[in-house]
Amino acid sequence: MSKPLVSPGSPRSAVVTGAARGIGRAIAVELVGRGYEVVVTDLDADAAEITAKEIGAALGLGLDVTDPEANRDVAARARELAPLGAWVCNAGVLAEGALTTLSVGQVRAMVDVNVLGVMWGVRAAADAFRDQNGVTGGDIGVLASLSAHAPVPGLSVYAATKAAVLSLTTSLASELHHDKVRVHAVCPDGVDTAMVEAMDAQGDVRAALAAGVLLSPQQVARELVDMFGTGRVYKTLPAWRGIVARTASLAPRAAVHVDPWVRRLGARRLKKEGKR
Repeated sequence: MSKPLVSPGSPRSAVVTGAARGIGRAIAVELVGRGYEVVVTDLDADAAEITAKEIGAALGLGLDVTDPEANRDVAARARELAPLGAWVCNAGVLAEGALTTLSVGQVRAMVDVNVLGVMWGVRAAADAFRDQNGVTGGDIGVLASLSAHAPVPGLSVYAATKAAVLSLTTSLASELHHDKVRVHAVCPDGVDTAMVEAMDAQGDVRAALAAGVLLSPQQVARELVDMFGTGRVYKTLPAWRGIVARTASLAPRAAVHVDPWVRRLGARRLKKEGKR
């Protein structure tokens, strides 16, 4: 059973972005279970409200994470419930395809949401943490990806955005340390979400994911929130895949030759499971 992070006598609020479904919803559920007054946010305001009611969260709000002021407004709403204790930057978008085949709009959306959206969320959260009389510190969680560690043909832009936020996390862990703000990132392999399900079933990216480990949103949520209150900066799920990925990043030329083998392995698994 997950351990409570917030005592009933001193409630704290928490904000989760992109939380109407998938990993974000699972994180919101985890935080509700650990005693936070959770604010579920999503670009789809109606879906955020529905999810909040379904999971027992305090509030459901619409949020465009690419709007700096909107992030600050949400932080203010959360602080009306209780001092802010956690902010999770989960919202993200993915467009499958090589850089040369993606539209300008697709590239901009991934950079704006996956990178700038995290930055604006962190700024809003950090300012809120600093401005709480008598209540110090808090936790910021970031959804990165295994793709942050290694070459991922077919997801080059998405992987670059996740590498950016992982780098941001490691720097912020030092920048915000003196404010007693702890920053954590989780880097999961493929996760069983609508985002993955929407990928081209005949494509190389889906095959590469099949060669790895498909995690549940609940596993990712638990691993991320378990880092709250600790000095752990990031965690890769599963750990062995992180070792393989980082090794590939140290030898990118070799990875070029290994990648087709990985995709063939995944394709065979998909065929065996009747998904191709």
